[in-house]
Amino acid sequence: MKKNIICDLDGVIMRDNALVPGADRFVADVLENGYKLLFLTNYSSQTPLDLKSRLDTAGLDVSEDLFYTSAMATAAFLEKQEGRRAYVIGEGGLTHELYNIGFMITDTNPDYVIVGETQSYNMEMIQKASHLINQGARFIATNLDVAGPKGKPSCGALCAPIQKITGREPFFIGKPNAWMMRAALNYMKAHSEDTMIIGDNMSTDILAGIQAGMDTILVLTGLSQREDLVKYPYLPSHIYDTVADIKIPKPEFHKS
Repeated sequence: MKKNIICDLDGVIMRDNALVPGADRFVADVLENGYKLLFLTNYSSQTPLDLKSRLDTAGLDVSEDLFYTSAMATAAFLEKQEGRRAYVIGEGGLTHELYNIGFMITDTNPDYVIVGETQSYNMEMIQKASHLINQGARFIATNLDVAGPKGKPSCGALCAPIQKITGREPFFIGKPNAWMMRAALNYMKAHSEDTMIIGDNMSTDILAGIQAGMDTILVLTGLSQREDLVKYPYLPSHIYDTVADIKIPKPEFHKS
């Protein structure tokens, strides 16, 4: 067992805002045995406090600092880039992180068009974003997920019409981009060789872990199933039906 555990949320710990049976015991075992844990999500609409509240409501009380989102990774990336003006298609989780690094949210001469998840997507946004990109704004997207639970459109789907209009591909920040993984590891002060990732999606969680040099665990409570494995040229290190089946050993790294 590695010292550090990165764990996806939806499809792993939660399904439809309810805890996966046994997920609370798994999280308790991880924390009680002294492992570092980080919940890593591609969705950018919620802040870590929002995500904590979501788990609280489901019956799992964890610290706010155990969450890292694609909005946080996007801000970490943009903080190292030039320009502090952005036209944003997204919600509070994304704008909060951008404000924290000194960004101005504007549709007047922005340096960037940044797209995340939102429930208020419309034709005016598509037209405005496309025009600004054609005028020279750089195109950034928080993640490439096309759909979330129950087929809810995600960032990748919202970017698609803008890509068609402009002929420009956004820079996708979230999993499986190596930037997201480096940012998450930096946040938890961990190294990839001492870290494992648990996820439900072969195309994002598992691919991200493999590309980062981590051990990977696929759980079958979300998107990817055993019959889907033939579609991929890579395999996870381990497969479990649910996180409840993952046994957390006493950590040898605590021994002198």
